[in-house]
Amino acid sequence: MSENHSKGGKRRAEVLDPETRTEIASNAAQERWKQEKTLPKATHIGEIKIGDIELPCAVLTDGSRIISESSLNRIFSTATGGKQRQLRKESGSNLPLALSSKALAPFMGGVFEERELLPVQYKDGRRKHSGYNASALPKMCEVWLRARDAGALQKQQLHRAEAADILMRGLAQVGIVALVDEATGYQAERDKDELHKLLSIYLAEEKLAWAKRFPDEFYKQIYRLHKWPWPPSGTSKPGYVGKLTNQLVYEKLPQGILGELQIRNPKKEGSKHRQWKHHQFLSEEIGQNDLRDHLLLLVTLMKISPDWNTFMVHFEAAFPEPGQQVPLAL
Repeated sequence: MSENHSKGGKRRAEVLDPETRTEIASNAAQERWKQEKTLPKATHIGEIKIGDIELPCAVLTDGSRIISESSLNRIFSTATGGKQRQLRKESGSNLPLALSSKALAPFMGGVFEERELLPVQYKDGRRKHSGYNASALPKMCEVWLRARDAGALQKQQLHRAEAADILMRGLAQVGIVALVDEATGYQAERDKDELHKLLSIYLAEEKLAWAKRFPDEFYKQIYRLHKWPWPPSGTSKPGYVGKLTNQLVYEKLPQGILGELQIRNPKKEGSKHRQWKHHQFLSEEIGQNDLRDHLLLLVTLMKISPDWNTFMVHFEAAFPEPGQQVPLAL
């Protein structure tokens, strides 16, 4: 705002009567209150630590992952916030302070998506904050590193590029969204939501009528590999076969499915047996088809195995536990 405009505004305010000035101030306050009321809220907050760098972050009600503007300014801005904001206002630039150095301008082309550099206003309790979408952080680092590699930075700016290098190395190991989710505790919420979505499509809303889902060949191969005689018709299978069925089949369904099946199909009171079969609770479109494909693969692995130990090597290679080292077949 120019000095003439400022003086003009003061003169206009002086000629207004007190009631009018109060009304204008009240309307302005109400407008600010309305705007703040519509701001997204931070549902989860935390701090990412990469080396000695700390980045306050948040997850908002709309699912946006946000990095604090003040932390980005502290890492990348080459002047104080007040001075930089004045320079940005005078130049008409909408760039973040973290990218407002003139030395970076030649290296900005094609890096950011439309609206990716717009600041995001949000509330954490009663306090209002400003930040940027977390997806912009690796790209900000890229711009600084491009400028450094081209020799475009001044000596006093090089430590900003060093910080960008540290951040990029850290982000190369774990994605920025995953880091925000872990730092804010949103990961557990996200996993819970993903599990809910999975259960809704993998399990049936109502228990299905019984139908034969496990082929006889599945059990015949279990008996063959253990060198057990096939039982006469009408003879029930030993409990150990049921344990093997859980181990080979239900424990290998997507994580969370077996736990929900056990809730929906509890053991009968005073008994080790369940009233129904777990597969009666799998949805026809997704769960039953996945079960069928899994059983076909198991039977194939069994058929190419001469004994149970060999089969288990094949089984563990096909369905490794998280972090498990798969043995090599020699």
